[in-house]
Amino acid sequence: MSPHIPVLIGPLVAAVSPVSGRWLDGTLGAGGYTRAMLDAGADHVTGLDRDPLAMDLAQSWAATYSDRITLVQGLFSELDQHAQSLDGVVLDLGVSSMQLDQAQRGFSFMKDGPLDMRMSQDGPSAAELINTMEEAALADILYLYGEERASRRIARAIVNKRADVPIVTTLQLAEIIESALPRAKPGQAHPATRSFQAIRIAVNDEYGELVEGLEAAERALKPGGHLAVVTFHSIEDRMVKRFLQIKTGSTGQGSRHAPEMAREAPQFTQTTRKAIVADADEVAQNPRARSAKLRVATRTDAPARPVDRSAIGMPIVKGRH
Repeated sequence: MSPHIPVLIGPLVAAVSPVSGRWLDGTLGAGGYTRAMLDAGADHVTGLDRDPLAMDLAQSWAATYSDRITLVQGLFSELDQHAQSLDGVVLDLGVSSMQLDQAQRGFSFMKDGPLDMRMSQDGPSAAELINTMEEAALADILYLYGEERASRRIARAIVNKRADVPIVTTLQLAEIIESALPRAKPGQAHPATRSFQAIRIAVNDEYGELVEGLEAAERALKPGGHLAVVTFHSIEDRMVKRFLQIKTGSTGQGSRHAPEMAREAPQFTQTTRKAIVADADEVAQNPRARSAKLRVATRTDAPARPVDRSAIGMPIVKGRH
């Protein structure tokens, strides 16, 4: 298994320094962010992850920090049920290298394995989705979740193939997708990249989890607490950016000719005006950092309130939410 390198951890620690008090890492993974926050001065970190593998891996290092760490298997959309009055919440979104490296988890088309993709290792698998979903809904998932322009062509190829034989392995699905698309040019991403991303997001309801996780962090953070979110693709980053724009009251004033509307007190203030990206040295050491963006905000004392899903650009596939 490849060693896990936390992306943008240096800029993250710098943005929230001095680190102290109680933190929650909503995507524990291999523990990189949790250990970094503890080493930087956090008194206690709750390490939360939906993947049982993260809990297993933590057994090899968590004892080093004694009672300064609490491990919880669960969804980060429910993080406020596990901790309150937090000084910070960290979310590192997407699939981890440890998940990609295990062929039996079915996240990657680079190795053959069962078409699974379940982060929690329970519930409907990718194979169940691929073999049962109607063609139109499948095309919507590929387009809305993966920004795959050839979504209809790929969905039709999948439906035609599954009529002959069930699609149950990663390479089987990757080959079907490749057959529906022009051959990739040198330097281009694998033709199945966007589709695998979209299917994984659908299986794990990642966009729904993201919105609910941001809201849960808002409820759990105390005034002055930090929210730090690392994203790896454009849809997630747009959702986080829009959420923070709404919550900091920086969405614009509207028309100057319209009646003035009462503006609610903002739930966050901006810590960083723009997304933080990796420098050349970090990208050279960790290619995964190339697409990463970090956004950081600070909680105010304004009451938490839900956010309109459509207002932050959450892609919605009919029948799934």
